[in-house]
Amino acid sequence: MNQVRVRIAPSPTGEDLHIGNVYTALINYIFAKKHKGMFIVRIEDTDRERIVEYSEKRILESLNWLGLNYNEGPDIGGSYGPYRQSDRLKYYQEYAQNLIEKRHAYYCFCSPQRLDEMRKKQQLERKPTLYDGFCKKYSLEEAREKAKKEKYVIRLNVPDEGVTEFNDLIRGKITFENKLIDDQILLKSDGFPTYHLAVVIDDNLMKISHVIRAEDWISSTPKHVLLYKYFEWKLPIYVHGPLLRNPDRSKLSKRKNPVWVSWYKEQGFLPEAILNYLALMGWSMPEEKELFSLEEMIQNFQLEDIKPVGPAFDIKKLEWLNGEYIRKSQISNLKSQIYKFINGKYPEDLIGKTIPLIQERIKKLSDYLPLCEFIFEEPQKYEIDLSSKKDVMFAIFDALQKLGEWKAELIGISMQEVAKKLGMKNSEFFMLLRVAMTGKKISPPLNESMEILGKEEAVQRIFQWVK
Repeated sequence: MNQVRVRIAPSPTGEDLHIGNVYTALINYIFAKKHKGMFIVRIEDTDRERIVEYSEKRILESLNWLGLNYNEGPDIGGSYGPYRQSDRLKYYQEYAQNLIEKRHAYYCFCSPQRLDEMRKKQQLERKPTLYDGFCKKYSLEEAREKAKKEKYVIRLNVPDEGVTEFNDLIRGKITFENKLIDDQILLKSDGFPTYHLAVVIDDNLMKISHVIRAEDWISSTPKHVLLYKYFEWKLPIYVHGPLLRNPDRSKLSKRKNPVWVSWYKEQGFLPEAILNYLALMGWSMPEEKELFSLEEMIQNFQLEDIKPVGPAFDIKKLEWLNGEYIRKSQISNLKSQIYKFINGKYPEDLIGKTIPLIQERIKKLSDYLPLCEFIFEEPQKYEIDLSSKKDVMFAIFDALQKLGEWKAELIGISMQEVAKKLGMKNSEFFMLLRVAMTGKKISPPLNESMEILGKEEAVQRIFQWVK
């Protein structure tokens, strides 16, 4: 394994790519780029009952939207395919039989009822709920004959004594007592593998050099280490990074936080801001720099620098960071991003004129239309009833009609003169004018907005109240 080869292996059992999987994908992608290696996507779709239609498609689209471009995957192929586990069943069945032959695995014929009773008894006796090894009593010949007639699964044969240990690049040596490791099901009764068998076989056949994943897989790793030992394969380097957590330190879940990439996209978060924020979960740039590009991260990244425990995932902090990216964007880029975000609903050149008015105010692309829709469409609702302000509206209408050059500065001077003639405070007068133009008490800079609207449209909006 001279070449760095890393992978992510999402399951198509949710709406889209989980934000926790994005974090894992980012670390794998950066590490591969740092070492001129290969970043692979493998779809783990063996849990057939939980598969969500179109989930795989959305997962791959989200990776591409984020810019985490992979070298090998189910949609682009590669030298070690197929890259979808449901297309690799022959490997799992072949290697499961290999384990049976060597007595490192065995057929299990226990019914769900027996397993349920076994667990209840263990719980009453306050023992770990592990398979009790009942089916180990059959000889290989007896088990094979029985398997011809009865439903079965294939289980891992874990030693009763001793320990299984492995080294984690950021956590050091981790040791498990074998008596506390379950005889994991490897091959289900439908012929599909469980994660534990498939991941080891696939990682070896695809020549994965480093297994970089979240800490919640640590408890499964001894089962994988045993399988590597039984197959007489070289272990990959294990790296278990921090798990994304809610502020209360619970695991990040859809019950407490938005977890799907599609939600962040719909809210108008920028891909580069999302990746920048996720990079800060358990890792930091020199001098604690908070805003940085993928290229800067690649230059400075070391796997060993990842902290075992990361900070809580905070959407408010992500919003702030996203706002920083928006403020640093070139007007032409932000114009295009907003145009695409609103699906081309309004003219791109007109959007461009509004950018200087709102760039410092918005944190997400979804903040744009609530602020600027009045530029494109006349308001349908008004936060102040202007029907009783006809005298003010007429004075504004008259002054705007007489205005020669339609510039923000001149509009402002003219309107101040009207307010003075009417004996109104500027704050009260301009609030009425703002609502007449935008429908709202709070808007982008008023005079500049009126310049963008144009004289004809601005005068028309006042005229409806004069009528």
